[in-house]
Amino acid sequence: MTNDASGTFDGEMDAFLERMTETYMNALDRNLDAQSAFLESWMDSMEDNLSEERIQEGYEGSMHAYEAWMDAAETSFERMGSAFQGEDVDPDEFQDIWLSAANEAFKEMMTTTAFAAATGQSIEEAMNMRQQIDEASEETLHALNFATVGDVREVGERLVELERRQHAIEQKLDQVLDEL
Repeated sequence: MTNDASGTFDGEMDAFLERMTETYMNALDRNLDAQSAFLESWMDSMEDNLSEERIQEGYEGSMHAYEAWMDAAETSFERMGSAFQGEDVDPDEFQDIWLSAANEAFKEMMTTTAFAAATGQSIEEAMNMRQQIDEASEETLHALNFATVGDVREVGERLVELERRQHAIEQKLDQVLDEL
């Protein structure tokens, strides 16, 4: 009976390890697919907006990032194998492997001039869009007879100018009074 229980336990453990390996491999495949899609999308946007030199640099940066992900996958797979062989592997180690890989990959991508150029272009487009939204908001508020930021600024500027003029008039008046 002990052999049967041990055999059942071994069978359950084998099934558990098989499910765990299958789940891990599926997660690894999804992760690699997501990284490939990200890199492909990033490269497509770079090709549309950048010079040949920057595209090449961006491509090299993305390849370094891809290598960081692949190194993490390999390290993670090796540690999973060590765990299957009975070594005590802390689950947090896997998180650390992937977080480190993410940091390295993003560093590789973000330090390229291609990334800087794309970011600059995105910011410029966002600023232009914001300006258009602000102008549309001002027009809408004026149509509804509400004061806008521009109106308040204009009133403030006029008030400062009136105070400046009043101060000048007071000084001249003081001079006239002193002469009398």
